[in-house]
Amino acid sequence: MKSLDFLQAANRCLVDGQWVGEPVDPVLNPATGAALAKVPCFGGEMAEEAVNAAGRAFGSWSTVTAGERARLLYDWFAEIIAHKERLARLLTMEQGKPLREARAEVEYAASFVRFYAEEARRIYGETIPSQRCSERILVARQAVGVMAAITPWNFPAAMVTRKVAPALAAGCTVVLKPAPETPLTALALAFLAQKVGFPAGVLNVVTGDAVAIGKVLTEHPKVRAVSFTGSSEVGKLLMRQAAATVKRVGLELGGNAPFIVFDDADIDAAVDGLVASKFRNMGQTCVCVNRIYVQVGIHDAFVVRLKARIEALSVGNGMDEGVTQGPLINKSAVLKIEQQIEDAVTRGARIIVGGRKHRLGGTYFEPTLITDVSSDMLVTREETFGPLAPVYRFSHEADVIKQSNDSPAGLASYFYTRDLSRAFRIAEALQFGMVGINSVNLSVDNAPFGGVKESGLGREGSRHGIEEYTDLKYILIGGL
Repeated sequence: MKSLDFLQAANRCLVDGQWVGEPVDPVLNPATGAALAKVPCFGGEMAEEAVNAAGRAFGSWSTVTAGERARLLYDWFAEIIAHKERLARLLTMEQGKPLREARAEVEYAASFVRFYAEEARRIYGETIPSQRCSERILVARQAVGVMAAITPWNFPAAMVTRKVAPALAAGCTVVLKPAPETPLTALALAFLAQKVGFPAGVLNVVTGDAVAIGKVLTEHPKVRAVSFTGSSEVGKLLMRQAAATVKRVGLELGGNAPFIVFDDADIDAAVDGLVASKFRNMGQTCVCVNRIYVQVGIHDAFVVRLKARIEALSVGNGMDEGVTQGPLINKSAVLKIEQQIEDAVTRGARIIVGGRKHRLGGTYFEPTLITDVSSDMLVTREETFGPLAPVYRFSHEADVIKQSNDSPAGLASYFYTRDLSRAFRIAEALQFGMVGINSVNLSVDNAPFGGVKESGLGREGSRHGIEEYTDLKYILIGGL
């Protein structure tokens, strides 16, 4: 944190406008293993204090004009952009992704703040024709109340703003619990929000015991909405805990994205898209490609080109120039990839490139390509979350649709084709919340991001994202 002098105060938690707590839990740099800083280790008691602070602040914040909320969000956006380089460096140091990707993430994070500054002015109601001439029916949208946000480590800036910005724009107050691996970026963003003048209690950030804090955030009656991005297992637990008080729950959970390449596709474009999606953030994204289905007519040519692109990837410390692949977040991530590769090879898959821990040691892993993959392998059934690209052969359209949909996950999917009728047919047949056709660029601020099946509930981004934090109120006016 010493190189980031403007954030020195943000190694404590923000509760009711005060920076509190004794920094005790180290935050490690996955590239070097060195401790970057320490943050407080709070439990349920401080989480409850944060909820109560947010509850007190809600009464006044929810009555602030949309224009004033928009002004503060615009100011926050400007501060994030002004400090983009230092935020990106902090993000790379605690998360590991290459600095080029970190810079892009900070810009992406800022885009949600700007978008919802604009949307704050567009929370419209409606009028409905009444059945009686002496009455009028109005429908208003009002902020739901205190919102609890629990964010993951893979996008420690963007996942904060994608939840917090629409909630604040709608008039909600927020208690944020960032991932223990990457709390510094979240605290830095909160520091900048406080700097531009968000009132005390409107945004609170608590680090520490995930189980104890999560229990308070999901069970406290003052919390009316919970937004979580992470594993399906944890998401289901939080949903069960939130059921007792009938909270609104938004979940963005695991994925197992298919990537389908048909014989008529532009192979070079498909390889470009695959590499961009599969190896972004070292494959540690919920929408990255997990299963690569290539039609038999172009399979071999596709594998040759993909092999060359993977071999050209540069592994190293994300702070170093030219690096495209940083370390994985921890040893558990490495172990999961090793288990999937061992299982696949045992069942007949072939390693084309990579397949081992990188010579740099630590949590670095070689970008890996395997072929002759089948549906009975772990890599098919489990989300990988790492730089492992498994390729499957397929012959017929109906077969690949069946294989693609054969998963409890339903977040993102992709396919490449030049056939317009096939494009519509496949897009409608895939059981996923998002479908990319000849493109992998799904993540934008003005489109609804989310999945179906066990990949979650609700949407983030777009006008639908702010609706997640509003309730409809029906108002009947009589005696007119």
